[in-house]
Amino acid sequence: MVLKIINIVGARPNLPKVAPLIREMRRHSEIEPVLVHTGQHYDEKLSDIFFRQMGIPEPDINLEVGSGSHASQTAEILRRIEPILLEMKPDLVLVVGDINSTLAVSLAAAKLRIPVAHVEAGLRSFDRSMPEEINRVLTDAVADFLFVTEEDAIEHLLKEGRPRASIHFVGNVMIDSLRHFLSIAQQSRIGSDLGLARENSWRQFAVLTLHRPSNVDSIEKLGELLGAIDAIAAQLPVIFPIHPRTQQRLAQAAIAHNPQLRVIEPVGYLDFLCLLSKASLVLTDSGGIQEETTALGVPCLTLRENTERPITISQGTNLLVGTDPAKIVSAAGEILSGNTKAGRIPPLWDGKAAERIVEILLQLVPRRESAVGVT
Repeated sequence: MVLKIINIVGARPNLPKVAPLIREMRRHSEIEPVLVHTGQHYDEKLSDIFFRQMGIPEPDINLEVGSGSHASQTAEILRRIEPILLEMKPDLVLVVGDINSTLAVSLAAAKLRIPVAHVEAGLRSFDRSMPEEINRVLTDAVADFLFVTEEDAIEHLLKEGRPRASIHFVGNVMIDSLRHFLSIAQQSRIGSDLGLARENSWRQFAVLTLHRPSNVDSIEKLGELLGAIDAIAAQLPVIFPIHPRTQQRLAQAAIAHNPQLRVIEPVGYLDFLCLLSKASLVLTDSGGIQEETTALGVPCLTLRENTERPITISQGTNLLVGTDPAKIVSAAGEILSGNTKAGRIPPLWDGKAAERIVEILLQLVPRRESAVGVT
């Protein structure tokens, strides 16, 4: 019998996580992978680039939910996914990460008694003011298969009462994508296009990303952070592929910045991976970039007061510096003067996480002939 797995994506950060899983599933004739895009966030240009560059097939279904408040978006995904699950009768629903789509589809599947697999389970910032933290905790509460990227996550899940048999330490699918595409990314022309590289010789530069509401929704907070970045940009170019949310705030505030802070349009996965791999320093409030810089051995300053990926600090190249401008400038100065943190690659971040996940699913997920019921 074929194992039918519905894989859920909802936003651009999901794509590097789902790509290796779809690729691995398609290697097995006994698996029928179905890709559903909720349309939670959709940028046609960038999504098309990601799908094409990463070899992800076009979604079988797009719910086209669009943006909205957390409540309305979650509710709309629930409403639209339920008839899909009833019609397709999957053996498993697989979700990744911590966005609203992750939680909404998990809830719908669980109430229909469809097994749920959560990839990146057990990550905790312990900051309940972050919507992503609520999504993580609730998704893990209803998931049947909990695939974790680091050993701390196992302890978090056990403390929350999840059975040990449901928890599987498999590694990090984000790093699967990074390892798979890194050599291709090195062929990108982004360095020469931005004047950072000539004949494979790169000058020093930094990369910045900012998108967390706590950092960009307050014009005052955003101005303080960019003041710190200006001080760093006085020393070397800072490349800032700007998130639409952040760009909107910048336009509203008309914040001036150092000319060496280079605000550019968002770039595709391969171009961005190339920039990360060649950077002298990365400043970010993104969880995934903390992991990617650790895998690349690139110094990273996380502009947040907490992180759900502590292994990037304890074992990797990440430093949690918060949002105090003086601390950011000081930490950047230390790195640029050569006092970089020695990091190492965490266990099982070897590019084979998707293989482990698929092997476990083939062994443990029962194939069901009966229709999904409604109670």
